[in-house]
Amino acid sequence: MRRVPLSLFAALLLTAAPALAQAPAPSPKAAPAAKAKAGTLAPVASVEGINEYRLPNGLRVVLFPDPTKPTVTVNVTYFVGSKHEGYGEAGMAHLLEHLMFKGTPKTTNVPQALTERGARPNGTTWLDRTNYFETLPASDANLNWALSFEADRMVNSFIAKKDLDSEMTVVRNELERGENDPHSVLERRVMSAAYLFHNYGKPTIGTKADLENVPIERLQAFYRKYYRPDNAMLVVAGRFEEARALQLIQDTFGKLKPPAQPVPRTYTEEPTQDGERQVTLRRVGETGALVAVYHVPEGAHPDFAAIDVLTEALGDNPSGRLYKALVETKKAARASASNMQLQDPGVLTFNAQIREGQSVGAARAVLIKTVEEAARTPFTAEEVNRAKTSLLKQLELILNDSERSAIILSEWGALGDWRLMFLHRDRIEAVTPEDVTRVAATYLKTSNRTLGEFIPTAKPDRAELPPRVDIAAMLQGYKGRAAVAQGEAFDPSPANIEARVQRSQLPGGMKLALLSKKTRGEMVSVALNLRWGTEQTLMGKTDAARTAASMLMRGTKTKTREQIRDLLDKLKARVGVDGGPTGTSISIETTRQNLPEVLKLVAEVLREPAFDPKEFSLLQQERLASLEKARSEPDTLGSYAFRRAMGSQYPKGHPYYAPTVEEDMESLKTVTLEQARAFHQGFYGASQGELAAVGDFDPKQLATQVGELFGGWKSPAPYARVPQTFNDVGAQAKALETPDKANAFFLAGQNLQLKDDNPDWPALMLSNFMFGGGFLNSRLATRIRQKDGLSYGVGSGLNASAMDPVGSFMAYAIYAPQNATKLEAALREELNRAVEKGFTPEELEKARAGLLEYRQTGRAQDGGLARTLASYLFYGRTLDFDAALEQRMAKLTNEDVRQALARYVDAKKLTVVKAGDFAGAAKKEKAPVPANPSP
Repeated sequence: MRRVPLSLFAALLLTAAPALAQAPAPSPKAAPAAKAKAGTLAPVASVEGINEYRLPNGLRVVLFPDPTKPTVTVNVTYFVGSKHEGYGEAGMAHLLEHLMFKGTPKTTNVPQALTERGARPNGTTWLDRTNYFETLPASDANLNWALSFEADRMVNSFIAKKDLDSEMTVVRNELERGENDPHSVLERRVMSAAYLFHNYGKPTIGTKADLENVPIERLQAFYRKYYRPDNAMLVVAGRFEEARALQLIQDTFGKLKPPAQPVPRTYTEEPTQDGERQVTLRRVGETGALVAVYHVPEGAHPDFAAIDVLTEALGDNPSGRLYKALVETKKAARASASNMQLQDPGVLTFNAQIREGQSVGAARAVLIKTVEEAARTPFTAEEVNRAKTSLLKQLELILNDSERSAIILSEWGALGDWRLMFLHRDRIEAVTPEDVTRVAATYLKTSNRTLGEFIPTAKPDRAELPPRVDIAAMLQGYKGRAAVAQGEAFDPSPANIEARVQRSQLPGGMKLALLSKKTRGEMVSVALNLRWGTEQTLMGKTDAARTAASMLMRGTKTKTREQIRDLLDKLKARVGVDGGPTGTSISIETTRQNLPEVLKLVAEVLREPAFDPKEFSLLQQERLASLEKARSEPDTLGSYAFRRAMGSQYPKGHPYYAPTVEEDMESLKTVTLEQARAFHQGFYGASQGELAAVGDFDPKQLATQVGELFGGWKSPAPYARVPQTFNDVGAQAKALETPDKANAFFLAGQNLQLKDDNPDWPALMLSNFMFGGGFLNSRLATRIRQKDGLSYGVGSGLNASAMDPVGSFMAYAIYAPQNATKLEAALREELNRAVEKGFTPEELEKARAGLLEYRQTGRAQDGGLARTLASYLFYGRTLDFDAALEQRMAKLTNEDVRQALARYVDAKKLTVVKAGDFAGAAKKEKAPVPANPSP
């Protein structure tokens, strides 16, 4: 469960959206031709293969069939969020979201029911809406269960006092976690100053006092008031039969009756801002920040397309005006822009991160000048076209993924109507440079800014917002475009994958695994791994290697960083590069038509990087700013200390050496561009590597092109895999102080001497899934989160190498520092109980079914499958390994699982690292209690 972050991307992942309770029904002329029987689902609208229906009880139903997905996603959006909270109820919508996972009389254990079906669920709360969704393996049974479950908890959730008592502390823990980041806190403070009356100025997470004191009766009343069919939208996306889905929806949601009272409507409007406002925040931290927000119209307004383009043109890295004015001149380490496209008028936000030694005043002056004088330099066709291409690419990638679309439709439905997503796309395509210049002049005014100090003005120049739009009239008759071409229904079982995959090896040494299949939107995913060096030749070269990899996407000998970014947008491609001393991994997502050009670009990036001094300086600045910001954070310091404790066997300079934060910062300052260039020249090549592709492509054509691009690229240095060595770490305990941080971080672990082909590995996987995996249904989550209410995020992990007998067990949690002793005691108690008494037969059967479903669903993700196939080429494996592992897993008994866990994991051998403000917590506990405390 999560909240949507307050600051959102201006690209079309929008998800800041807004809610509209009971938007007027579109014209019947827009509905599909089929007639609905009286009292059943009535067709309302159809756009590009997505169909909307309406139940007599008011529920809006949106169906997005996609036979290429082996999964089905059910997403229910309630048009209620933090905007609808009253005095004393701050955070109540989000708190209610948590309680909605506590069960109904029919489904008493929601996490268990979801986990045993292999579901990937979540719930999110935002300003205008709350949504709940689960993605399950596609089947009539799973769809029927998900619809029945969501219809049931719409009206029958417990919302009980006992659950509020435990979950309130979990949500408070989540709030405290957010309080650790001064930059996020600053954004919330600025929003509260920008909105004097409207609830958009309140953070969705709420306030500590309201969370701790809200009566259960108010939560129950809030639930009954807003959780109802006539205030909700149901989205079903993925593989399903539409007629069957409609019948199931009729049989489940169709039986619900709306309350007699109409859905309450909000009516507060924020008045026009009449002067600049200023907020100053003083907290512990390492880097400064600037945030400036400007009011803009509601998300459905025609101006918002131009506002989206304006956001990109100003805030993009590296082509945006803010980046060039602030980052390239080294007045700031980072600069960005985002907007909040909401049901009611939202904001356009600009951020800058300031490193120590950089002048906040100078950065503020440049930021304000760049933003508020933007219209004085009209936006060019090049700027606008680049922004539009990026925005439209994001939307097209979303529409080619029905699962992501199912979730994003929540945001547009909350905006007023899901079809606005398509209309907004059309509007973006029509935006001109003149439109962008006009909206900049209209809304980016001094009197509309929240950042600076108050200055009396004789003649205020205010940004008057235009009248509200009539969404129903605007969308009447809107049809959109032709539906995207469908792909094939693909069985992700190991046997079927092996029957389809083609493996080969190029003359130059690179190994290939190619799985061609029809996909929605003709998408294809590629994973490429390159390997080099030996333990001896790589000693002392880690910093140069990481820098070389980071420089690859920052320009080639013929293309700048900006040109690479623009070309990827035009090719509708995502490319990621991640590299270190022993090799580099590249991920690619694009379309069949564009794959050849994308591969050419990737080859150029890998083989002909520019190593531009200016880009090197900017990279150094950005990485230092990130570390400076993080080095006072509990999770960063705890993670560094834990890695050093568990991996202390490697000497400094070794490729696997675990540095301190200070060592990382010093390395960033001392590594040179020449060292990075020398590493690339001395090690990069394709003599040792693997490439896997999954999706819509021609295998013969791809193999030929890969041979042409990489076949003759020899690695200059010899290669021998750098082995990992087992480190028998004795039990250690480390406590790190992080002053002024409300949230603490906990890590505990033990190194294990085993490979993933060990006979005990399947049993260990199952034991970890029951102990700390699954969705809120593990032993740790049930005890520490559900029962004790000590942590918002708690769980465990287990890994083992495929090549060396090296693995580890690890448990983690976030918590209030005053609960450190309780948390550790509870974790050790649960681990000892699992080792000594094992798990129940019911736990084992449900966990086994859920874990096997998770693995099957994981193979259905093309990008993940490509990465697996590529790594298996290196390991010398096929998917028969997975089939054999899952067959062994299917035969395990309770005692098999317990004995395997007992053989490897021992609570007495755990290394424990805690990071938090423990001294501050101790002072608060010793503080005197008032004689007459407030109620």
